[in-house]
Parts: sequence; structure tokens; C-alpha cells
Amino acid sequence: MSQPPRANVDTYGFEWPKDFNHEQYDQFMSKYLPVLSRRAQKWEKLLNSKQGFRKSNKVKRYVRKGIPSSHRAVIWSIISGAKEMKEQQPDLYTTILRGPMKQEIIETISLDIPRTFPDNIYFKGTSDDSKRESLKNVLLAFAHHNPSIGYCQGLNFIAGIMLLVTDNEDMTFWLLQSLKERILPDYYTKEMTGLLTDIGVLEELIKTKVPQVHERMVQTGVSWSMYVSKWFICLFAEVLPIETVLRIWDCLFYEGSKILLRVAVTLVIKNQDKILAAKNFVEITEVFKSLPLGATVTECHTFMHAIFRVPGSFQAQ
Repeated sequence: MSQPPRANVDTYGFEWPKDFNHEQYDQFMSKYLPVLSRRAQKWEKLLNSKQGFRKSNKVKRYVRKGIPSSHRAVIWSIISGAKEMKEQQPDLYTTILRGPMKQEIIETISLDIPRTFPDNIYFKGTSDDSKRESLKNVLLAFAHHNPSIGYCQGLNFIAGIMLLVTDNEDMTFWLLQSLKERILPDYYTKEMTGLLTDIGVLEELIKTKVPQVHERMVQTGVSWSMYVSKWFICLFAEVLPIETVLRIWDCLFYEGSKILLRVAVTLVIKNQDKILAAKNFVEITEVFKSLPLGATVTECHTFMHAIFRVPGSFQAQ
């Protein structure tokens, strides 16, 4: 019996890579979908409980095991603090959009919109279901509300994924605000002090947990910032598979930037043999390009278990 034709895009509208291993992915999803179904039932019960939804060890455990897509937008807004921020200024987003706009910012953002996820059907062209205009609105509002930052490249990919999850401009704006104010302060500034600090912390973690990799990087004169800046700035969007990115963000909104460090350290530890086998700058570069590929990161449920197990404790760092 012939198989029905496979869709050219995944659930979120991303085109499948030409060399994507569908057989491997289907095997993983056949096991993962029942897990998602069970998780959804537990989340439904939690959200409808008389005690209401509030942060706790139980919720933290639930978040680490994955938020169902049907509840993700609402739960992100709660655990990130975005909902609370919006309640304090409920009309802020629409007020900003109605206000004056700086032409320079409009032009800069307009240039980046077509570059945002060109492999996603929702960010191509100007069809009725295109999210390009929504993305532009969110980025304009964020830039004008945060004049000391303005528009920072990388935010387009973050806001783009948020729109795919929330399908709501207002909520996406407030998620960005919570990211900037509460979760990753000083990441999206001209100085990027938060980003540079975390890259330094990552280097120290690698030095402690996989010293051979640290020494190889020093020997070849390779800077960690060359490879991991994009990882951290884009929060692994445009780096890892979308399902894995969403699971990382579930935990990021609850636990903060240490999640980014855990993901980075796990990727390095799981690929340390490849890094150590690289003899020079060019080979190391090729290795780092390959880190976000394959079953290790595609199987998001297994990978998320690994980020809390493989790196060990960060408390002494």
C-alpha cells in the first residue's frame, strides 16, 4: 500500500531540510506523541485545580518535562512574568503602535523582516496567514519602548518563534519585554554585558567539566564567542530544531539563563570526541557547525533530560 505524500513543512511551518532523516524522526515521534498526550492531561488538571497556577517544585518538574503546545502561550506568559507586566499596562502595546515612529528604526527592521525564517511558510510573502506584518509591529513597538536598546539583531528570530506559538502580537511584545527585563537583562543592549558574562561563565564551566576541550580551544586560538554568541543571542533559534528550541524556552522562561549554559555545555560534552579530533581552526569550525545536527538534538525529550544530567551541578561555579 502506497504511503500518502509527506507534507513539505513541519507543524510550525518550517520546510524540512533536504537531508532530513524522516525515518529516524518518525520513530522518535511515535514514542514522543503518547508522552505529549499524557503531559497534556496533567497540565490540564494542574491549570484547572482549585489552588490555581503558581510556581512550585511540581510546576518546575512539569515545565522540564515539556509544556503542551495547546497551553504553551498561556503558560509562557505566566512563568515569564509577561502576564503580570501586561496587567500593569494593558494598553501599552497599541498605544506605542499609534504613536510616532523613527524612520531609521522602521528601515532597519524592514530590512530584517524578509531575512527572518525564509524557510518558514508563515514568513514568506504577504499571504493572508503571513506573520511578517505582525513581526514588524512587535519589533517596532519593542524598539520604541526601549530606546536605549532600539532594535537588536536576533530579536527578529525570537519574536518570530513567539508569534508562531502565541499567534498574538500583544502577548509576543510582553514576552519580549519579560525577556529583556527579567530573564536576560543586559543581553540585548549595545554593550551586551549579560551575553559576554554568560560566554565567560560557559568558558569556565568547560574548563572545569571538560578540561581537554578547553585546552584544545586554547591551543588552536579559537574564541568561544565566535561559536556560541549566535546560540545565546537567538536562544538557539535558527540553530536547533524547532521542537527542541521550544522545550529549551519552556525551561528558560521558568529558570533563566542557566538553561542556555546547560544546553551549551551538554552540546560540547556530547561532542567532545569530535572537538578533540579536530586538528586546527578550520576543522573545529566544521565540528561546531555539526553540533546542532542529528538525533542527539532532534529527539528533544531525550535531549532535555540530558541537559539536567550530563553537565552535573552548576552550584560551585
